Amino acid sequence: MSSEIPSLPPIDAARPVPQPPSSWRRPSALIAAIALALLGWQWLETRSRLGDLQDELARRLSDGDSVAKEGRALARQAQENLQDLQAKFGALESRLAESQGHQVALEAMYQEFSRTRDDRVLAEVEQAVVIAAQQLQLAGNVQAALFALQTADARLGSIDRPLWLPLRKAIASDLDALKALPQVDAAGISLRLETLIGRLDSLPLAFEAKPRASAAPLGAAEPTWTKRLWLDFWAEFSQLIRVERMDRPDPALLAPSNAVFLRENLKLRLMNARLALLSRDGNTFREDVRICADWLERYFDLKNAAVAAAKDDLAELQKTPVGVDLPSLQATQNALRSLQAVPERRADLAAPVPRADKPAAAPAKKN
Repeated sequence: MSSEIPSLPPIDAARPVPQPPSSWRRPSALIAAIALALLGWQWLETRSRLGDLQDELARRLSDGDSVAKEGRALARQAQENLQDLQAKFGALESRLAESQGHQVALEAMYQEFSRTRDDRVLAEVEQAVVIAAQQLQLAGNVQAALFALQTADARLGSIDRPLWLPLRKAIASDLDALKALPQVDAAGISLRLETLIGRLDSLPLAFEAKPRASAAPLGAAEPTWTKRLWLDFWAEFSQLIRVERMDRPDPALLAPSNAVFLRENLKLRLMNARLALLSRDGNTFREDVRICADWLERYFDLKNAAVAAAKDDLAELQKTPVGVDLPSLQATQNALRSLQAVPERRADLAAPVPRADKPAAAPAKKN
């Protein structure tokens, strides 16, 4: 079979072939192209800005990292400095507490020393006042009591304390009272009595007295044998006659044993007078001395110089003011007791309150 190709109509060469219209001449295409161009430019612009932003962000991140590193370094250094400061502050607190403890100890020692010194002075004054009172009450020794009170006043005056003024006033009052008393030398009177007791054995009795022998004139020539014989005869003859005054009582005649008892009784009376002197019994002292003077005048030879001297001593002792009322120093003792009973007001040393240790700051976290 043969195929047959259909024949095409003939093309007219003179007739132009119509072409399709250009897409650039269409408004929609133009707008689309412009939009595409704008989009491309916007994309490029955005991309460039994003690149710049990335670079800026990278730079700032780098700067932030460096700043963070510097901050961490500074924080670490600050923490180390804080730890050093805390250690130094703790050392300073310990030294301050130690210095406060030393100060409190020193103040306590000073207060204790001051109190001990005052107590020692008051103890010395009390001892002096007790000695003065004992001297007055037991021995009646005004001079010793005056010396003891003056010593106590001088000891108080060595440390000027206004709190001690009442005690010093009382001591001054008692000193004036003691100085106004008549001075009695008890020791001297006792010594005179002791001396008189020792001389009693040698005093002659009245009935033992003998007529006085005529003394030879001074410068006379040696008598001859006949004159000496005559003088001896006259001396023996003159002793046969004794001329005495009758207006006086006869001397008491005593046996030798009674003479011994008389002397011993006189000694006992004088010893009793000495005891009365020491006990400040004025009536007993004067009575014993008066009896001794009466016995001396009655039984002893008053023409003898030793007997006359003993009688004068007894008369003088009888006038001695023994048994004067002595002050009891009660005002001084009361002032001293009140001063010892009421202690001096002193400021109490406040004990340092222990402070709670502050907890140490927690170390900063290291990044």
